[in-house]
Amino acid sequence: MKLLVKGGRVIDPENGRDELLDILVNNGKIAKIGKNIRAKDAQILDAQGKIVCPGFIDIHVHLREPGFEYKEDLATGTRAAAAGGFTTVCCMPNTDPVIDNMAVARFIKEQSQRRGVINVLPIGSITKKQGGEELSEYTDLLAAGCVAFSDDGRPVMRSDVMRNALEYSKMFGVPLLTHSEDAYLSAGGQMHEGFYSTFYGLKGIPAAAEEAMVARDIILTRLTGGKLHICHASTAGTMELIRQAKAEGLQVTCEVTPHHLTLSDELVGSYDTDTKVAPPLRSHEHIEALRAALLDGTVDCLATDHAPHHLESKDCEYDMAAAGISGLETAVAVIMDRLVNTGILPIADLVRLFTVGPADIINLPKGRLNISDAADITIIDPELTRIVEPEKFYSKGKNTPFKGMQLTGWPWATIVAGKLVYIDGNIAEE
Repeated sequence: MKLLVKGGRVIDPENGRDELLDILVNNGKIAKIGKNIRAKDAQILDAQGKIVCPGFIDIHVHLREPGFEYKEDLATGTRAAAAGGFTTVCCMPNTDPVIDNMAVARFIKEQSQRRGVINVLPIGSITKKQGGEELSEYTDLLAAGCVAFSDDGRPVMRSDVMRNALEYSKMFGVPLLTHSEDAYLSAGGQMHEGFYSTFYGLKGIPAAAEEAMVARDIILTRLTGGKLHICHASTAGTMELIRQAKAEGLQVTCEVTPHHLTLSDELVGSYDTDTKVAPPLRSHEHIEALRAALLDGTVDCLATDHAPHHLESKDCEYDMAAAGISGLETAVAVIMDRLVNTGILPIADLVRLFTVGPADIINLPKGRLNISDAADITIIDPELTRIVEPEKFYSKGKNTPFKGMQLTGWPWATIVAGKLVYIDGNIAEE
């Protein structure tokens, strides 16, 4: 089957492309990139006025299956990802059972291929059952298709365990994706510690709870030569620590989320539990520091930390509510509307942060538009304006603080291995 994407603005930062081009796809692979391509028997996809990019990658999502299918499953989660413009996602191991063995990792790979519509790559747990005490069987997990290790949602509090995990990360050449939080400093906290936590009467979580653990893990990375990735980095101090580690030549990378880049702790005053997330929404000075880090190269990628929850987890008192945002379907539009369209972030940087940035962290040969590579392509309509309506999400999780907001610049089409899986608001089912 042939597919010809015609006349779009092709942005491929790794290959230095930013021009109006056609892309011919044949048998699931990119066959040709150029001007005025003609092909017999090809399905034509008119991309004039659209932005055509390598397929977007999210290395930090929670698909909930197995064990929590009432919140999300591989079918709904991958459709939400496709609607959000993502062709590949990496799913975190906080499932039930935890992805700490070959059987669970293989289950996710097989079920996602059978029921999903995009590429799904499992992340194995750093420790067995995410207990923080005993390392998982890394060799088995890698053999089963895991691309990284994480205890996300739970910090590895024991420094000796984290040291050993980083030793293995060096040996295997794969990163540890860490949830940086000193659980003793953050215990009982509901939001960012500062003016608004006092004003709203909610126990605060200090920025130091994140920064102390980031500092420890950077020190251990220096000791071991391991490969460290900081998940959902959210503070100015974290950015400075990572900046210094990079200058030193350590293998330290980080991600930031759309919500930490665009929403502040002031929003918690609504007591809307959809604003509750871990780490918490920060104050404006931290947001500005994150944005500056996007532009100076300190931040390596954008990630959603997609955390869908069922209604009962959020329809309760703030201190009882689960933390997390259902973020796959709004991530690109939020960054387009709030950062690109306002002139804060160049569009080429958005593409880099969603493509080659995450791909390189997990050693994935994607994120570029190369001849003979799998045709994973994301197409954005920069003029498309929609209101965020969570009731229309493909995800089971409707928990989003962006609900009701009008955003401009949405994913328009998602192509995975040459197959058009999402187009103009609809999943293209078999």
